[in-house]
Amino acid sequence: MGSPASSVDGFVREFLRELNFGQGVALTGSEVNDQYLALARTVRHYLMARWLETLRRQADTQSKGVAYLSAEYLLGRQLNNALLATGLTDIVKQGLAQCGIDLADLRAQEVEPGLGNGGLGRLAACFIDSLATMSVPCIGYGIRYEYGIFRQTFVDGRQVEQPDSWLALGAPWEFPHPEAAQTVHFGGRTETYDDEGVERSRWIPAWNVQAVPYNYMVPGYQNGRVNTLRLWRAVATDAFDLRIFNSGDYEEAVRAQTFAENISKVLYPEDSTPQGKELRLQQQYFFVAASIANFLDDVLPEGFDLARLPERIIFQLNDTHPVIAVPELMRVLVDERKMDWDDAWAITQKCFAYTCHTLLPEALEVWPVALLGKLLPRHLEIIYRINDEFLEAVRERFGDDELRIRRMSIIAEHPERAVRMAYLATVAGAKVNGVAELHSQLLRDKVLPDFDEFYPGKFTNVTNGITPRRFVRLANPALSELITDAVGVGWITDLERLRELEPFAEDEDFRLRFREVKAHNKRRLNGVLQQRDGLSVGDDHMLDVMVKRLHEYKRQLLKVLHIVTLYDRISTGELDPADVTPRTFVFGAKAAPGYKMAKEIIHLINAVGTVVNADPKVQDRINVLFPPNYNVTLAEKLIPAADLSEQISLAGKEASGTGNMKFALNGALTIGTDDGANVEIRQLVGDEHFFLFGMLEPEVEALAAKGYVPSSFYEADPNLRRAIDLISSGAFSGGDKTTFEPVVANLLYEDRFMVLADYASYLEAQEKVDAAYADQEAWTRSAILNVARSGYFSSDRSMRDYIDRIWHTPPTF
Repeated sequence: MGSPASSVDGFVREFLRELNFGQGVALTGSEVNDQYLALARTVRHYLMARWLETLRRQADTQSKGVAYLSAEYLLGRQLNNALLATGLTDIVKQGLAQCGIDLADLRAQEVEPGLGNGGLGRLAACFIDSLATMSVPCIGYGIRYEYGIFRQTFVDGRQVEQPDSWLALGAPWEFPHPEAAQTVHFGGRTETYDDEGVERSRWIPAWNVQAVPYNYMVPGYQNGRVNTLRLWRAVATDAFDLRIFNSGDYEEAVRAQTFAENISKVLYPEDSTPQGKELRLQQQYFFVAASIANFLDDVLPEGFDLARLPERIIFQLNDTHPVIAVPELMRVLVDERKMDWDDAWAITQKCFAYTCHTLLPEALEVWPVALLGKLLPRHLEIIYRINDEFLEAVRERFGDDELRIRRMSIIAEHPERAVRMAYLATVAGAKVNGVAELHSQLLRDKVLPDFDEFYPGKFTNVTNGITPRRFVRLANPALSELITDAVGVGWITDLERLRELEPFAEDEDFRLRFREVKAHNKRRLNGVLQQRDGLSVGDDHMLDVMVKRLHEYKRQLLKVLHIVTLYDRISTGELDPADVTPRTFVFGAKAAPGYKMAKEIIHLINAVGTVVNADPKVQDRINVLFPPNYNVTLAEKLIPAADLSEQISLAGKEASGTGNMKFALNGALTIGTDDGANVEIRQLVGDEHFFLFGMLEPEVEALAAKGYVPSSFYEADPNLRRAIDLISSGAFSGGDKTTFEPVVANLLYEDRFMVLADYASYLEAQEKVDAAYADQEAWTRSAILNVARSGYFSSDRSMRDYIDRIWHTPPTF
C-alpha cells in the first residue's frame, strides 16, 4: 500500500509537516521531544491506512476473532516496532539525516508505556504481536493506567516506589475516542419484576463511571495487517460541580472526578487494605464490562443474532483478573437482552477460555462475598446460581460426596465466604490451559484435579512463547544479521528455521563471529548502564543475569547465597582470585509495594553488591549490579549481552517463564531447575547445553511431606553456614546484626521455597558453569545450539496452538 512516506523525500515532507502543524514549531526551533512526536505521528500515518483497511475487512468478513482480556500489556517502546513492521527504518534514517537529526536520539526519547509488571503483561504483548503477524483477527482489551506499576528507585539500597509518569511528554501512539465511552455501573441493589409472565431480575446501581477507550495499533510484521489494542481510562460521569466550586469548596467540587479516576491510576494498587482490595475489584470489573459492551454494541453489526456469538468471538481470560467478565456476559444476555438463562449459559460457556498462570494457591484470586455483594450485587446472584447448578451436576455424577462438593464449590466457606475466581473460570470456560508441559500437568494433578476429572478434555497445554520480532530482530540486530546471513530472512516469521543454524556450531569462523556479536552486545550494554545508572560491565567478564519479578519462589535469595559464598571464599583466601572466573552478576526486579520480604531481599542484594564491589580483594573478579527500574527497554539491551541465564525457581512453582526463552534465543546458556518451560528448553537444547540442578517436583513434594527443616541443611553444610553467618554478622550492613535478621530467620525457620535444600546442588552446578566457560570454543558451540534449538519458543507457535486447541480462529487476509 503506497504512502508519501515510502520515499525519502516523501517522508521528509510528511515529517516537517507534522513538526510544523502538529507540534507548531519549525525545525530550527524544535526540541528532541518535538522531533520524536512528529516522527511518531508520521510513522503512525503510514500504519493508519493499513489499520482502517483491516477494520473494514473484518467488518465485511465477520469471521471469528479473539478478544484478549488482560489486566497488563507490557508493550515496550513502539517506534522501533512500527518501523520494523512497515519496513521504513532505512527511509526514516536517511530522511532524518537530511534534517540533521539522528534517529537514535529520537528512539531514546520515547518512554515505554507503563502498562504491565512482568511476564504476564509481556506475554500479552507478544501474543497480540503474533496474532497480527499471522493475520488473525484480534482485539486486545485492558486498562490505560495513568501511572502504570511504579518507577523503582533505590534509597540506601531499599526500594522506593515513584509514580511512572509515562504520559507526561505525550503519547503519540494512542487514539482517544471519548465519543465511544461506555458507562460502567457499581454498587446499589437488585430487584425482581414481572416481564410478561417471566420473572426477571435487574440491577439498580448506586454510581457509575465512564470508560473512555484509547486505541493502539498492533501492526503485523510487514504483512499489511494492523489489529487493535483498546485500553480504557476511567472518568467521572459528573466530573465537576460548578455550584459547589463557586461556593468555595474546591475539593468537593472535583471529588467525583478524583474518585472515578482512581480506577485507572495505577496497576495493581496495594491491596493489604479493604480500600485497596475494593479498588482492584473495581478495576477488573471496569475494564471487562466496558470491553464486553464495546464488542456487543460497537463491533458486532446491528441486529446480530447473539445466539451465534460463539461463531464470532472467543474471550480469552489472561489469568483470573478478568474472570468477572463471565457473570457480566450472563447479566447482559439474561437481564438486558432478555435471553433464557440456559440459552445464555450455553453461549457463555462457548465464548470464554481461561489461561491459568500460576501454581501458587495464594495467586489464585478469591473475592470475599461481602465485597462482591457490595460492589456488584447482581453478579454475585449470578455466580450463586452458576454454582448451584454446577454443584447439582457434580452431585448427579458423584452422589452426595460432601467433601468433594466443598472442594469444588465456586464459593469457599473458610476462612471467609468468598468466590474462587479460578473455579468460576474453569466451570465457565470452553477450555482451560496451563503455559508449559509441567505446569499444565501439575494444574490437572495438583491444583484443579477434581475439575479435570469432572471435565475430561477441558484441560490442555499451550507452552508460552515470545515474539522474535522484538526480542531477537529488534533487541539483537547484530545476532539477527548473523542469523540472516546464515539462513536467510524467513526465520523472523518462522522461528523453527533457526534449526538451520545447527551445522554452523561446528564452523570455527561462525563461532568467532558469534563471540564478536556477544562482545559487541556487552559493550552496548555497558554504554547504556553507564549513561543510565553509572554502572559498568567488564569486557572480559561472564555476564550472569537474573531478571524477573522479585518473589520468594523465584529464589533470588539462592543467587545471593552463591555470591556471598564466592565472596567469602575469595576474601578469606580459600580461593585464589586468579582461579575465579571473572563474573558480573546482574539483577533486575521489582517487589510489589506491600511485599515486605521481597523488599528485604532487594535491600540485601544491594547491600551485598555495595560491599563486594568495594572490596579490593575481589575487584576485577566479581561484581554485583542491580540497575533500578528494570523494564522492556533495558531488557532489550541486557538479554542479548548475557552469557548465563538464571532460572532457579523451586521445581513445581514456576508456571512457565518467558525470560528463560528470551535468553536462550539470544545465545545465553541456562542454569536452572526442572521447572516451568525450563523442562522443555532442556529437552530441546540437550542436557549437555543446560546446567541442571536441584530437586525434581516429586522430590520437593516428598521433602515437604516428610517435614522440611531448613536449619538442618544449615547445620550440615559448612559453606552454607558460613554464608548465612556472614549475612547475620552485619558484614553487609555496617556491623548492624539486626538489619537482615528477617531474611535470615525466614531462611532458617520457614524457607517456603527450599532455598537451603537446593543450595549445595546449585553450587555444584555453578562449578560446572565455570569449567564450561573456561573453554570458550565449547561454550560458544553450546550457545549457538541454544539459539538453533529454541525456535519452538516463538509466540507464533503459541498462537497456532491456541488456534488449533482452543480458539479455532482462522487467519483472514
